[in-house]
Amino acid sequence: MNRVKTAVACFFAAVSAWLGVLAVPVYVLVLVNLADYFTGIAASVFRKEAVSSYRGIKGIVKKVCMWLLVGVGAAVDWMLLFAAQASGAPAPFRFFTASLVAVWLVCNEIISILENISEIGVGLPPFLVRLVKGIQKQAESGADGISEKK
Repeated sequence: MNRVKTAVACFFAAVSAWLGVLAVPVYVLVLVNLADYFTGIAASVFRKEAVSSYRGIKGIVKKVCMWLLVGVGAAVDWMLLFAAQASGAPAPFRFFTASLVAVWLVCNEIISILENISEIGVGLPPFLVRLVKGIQKQAESGADGISEKK
């Protein structure tokens, strides 16, 4: 069992070191993806909809595409970093675009989780959806705020 723990710790340490600042948003995205998937299945049962493998695979493909979208944001960041280095301009941080994409996707997933929980019949605090949507708007305007300061 200690070898398994060591292997898992080494894996996450290596991934975290590689991702840097992007590690936390990616880990949170994976967790909310799982929570949304399972609350979506539970909500479909409460809606008396059939749970099918086709719909399940479709949901998994959607989640994988979200991770790919974060990868696209990382590719944009790498291109910006390369352009900054080639022009001699300072590059203040890595993975800015990818982090904004991940935070925006996390907010979308949290909103979906809240909708699923509501469909199951659990009451939601009224401020919670507004708060998450506000964070999502901040992520959307994050790049605009940075470019306006320059």
